[in-house]
Amino acid sequence: MNRPEFPACRPRRLRQTPVLRRMVAETQLSAHQLVLPFFARPGKKVRRPIGSMPGVFQLSVDELVKDATAAYAAGVPAVLLFGIPDRKDERASGAYARNGIVQQAVRAVKRELPGLLVITDVCVCEYMSHGHCGIVHRAAGRVLNDPTLPLLARTAVSHAEAGADVVAPSDMMDGRVRAIRTALDAAGFVDTPILSYAAKYASAFYGPFREAAESAPQFGDRRSYQMNPANTEEALREVALDIAEGADMVMVKPALAYLDILHRVKTTFGYPTAAYAVSAEHSMIKAAAAKGWIDERAVTLEALLGMRRAGADIIITYSAMEVCGWLKG
Repeated sequence: MNRPEFPACRPRRLRQTPVLRRMVAETQLSAHQLVLPFFARPGKKVRRPIGSMPGVFQLSVDELVKDATAAYAAGVPAVLLFGIPDRKDERASGAYARNGIVQQAVRAVKRELPGLLVITDVCVCEYMSHGHCGIVHRAAGRVLNDPTLPLLARTAVSHAEAGADVVAPSDMMDGRVRAIRTALDAAGFVDTPILSYAAKYASAFYGPFREAAESAPQFGDRRSYQMNPANTEEALREVALDIAEGADMVMVKPALAYLDILHRVKTTFGYPTAAYAVSAEHSMIKAAAAKGWIDERAVTLEALLGMRRAGADIIITYSAMEVCGWLKG
C-alpha cells in the first residue's frame, strides 16, 4: 500500500492565529460539562471557610442557595451536594433522614433553581461517628459490605424523594449500584439516573476534602474498599460491574493522576464518563498561584482540558464558576 505524499507539510501553518487555532482544536472545554461541588451544614447565615481549600466553604442551606444561584447565573449547569450533619452515629441515620441536611439543601435548591441539575453524593462516611463508608464490625475493625447496602439504598431514595436529579454513590461497596437501582425502581424513581463513583482510588489527594466534609476515619484507613492506585485492570472490572448493575454514568476519581484510567474507561465502555478534580488538585493550584509560581487560569484550564482529552464528558471541579467566566473571556 502506497503511503500518501505530503509535499511541503508544515503543521505550524494552522497555529498562526487564535481564530485558526480555535477552529482546528480537536478537544473543546465547555461550561456545559462542569459540575460544582457544595458542602451543606446546619444553621443559618453560615459561611465557614475550609482552611485547606481556598475559596471553598461549608454553607448553611440559605447561603448555599445564594451561591448556587450565582453559579447558575455564571453558566454552571450542575451541582454536587455533600452534607455535614449536626449529629453522627453508627447507623448514619442523618444520611437518610427525611429532613437531613442534604435533603433540605436539595429541596431548597430545586425550589429556587428548577433548571439547575442537582446531583447528590450517596455515602455514609460524613454521617458515621467513626468516619468510615459503611457499618463497622468494631471487634474485627473492618467495614461490613452487605449490611451497608440497605443504608446506601435508603439514602439514595431519600435524595430522590427530596428532588435530586441524579444520585452518585461514592462508597465503593460491592453491589451498591444494584441495591440502589432496585430501591429507586421500587419507590417509583425509575427515571432517576445513577452516576457511580466506579473507579475511586484510595488516594492521598483527598486530604483537604476530609476537612471539608469532616469525614476523616477515626481509625484505620479506606484501603480495604477504595482501589489500589497501582491497579488498572481492576478499575475496568469495577466499571463493568457497576454498568451491569445499572449505572447510567461512571466516574474516575481522582482525575489528574489517573488520566490513563479515565482514557481506558471511556474507550472500553463508551459510557458517559465523569472525572473528579479532587480537593488537593484544587488546593495545589490555588497555593501555587497565591505564591505567584503559576498562572491559575492557564493551569486550571490546561488541567481540565487534559481531562477532556483523556475522555471525560463531565468534569467535577471546585473552580467551575471561575472556569465559566474564563471561557467567556
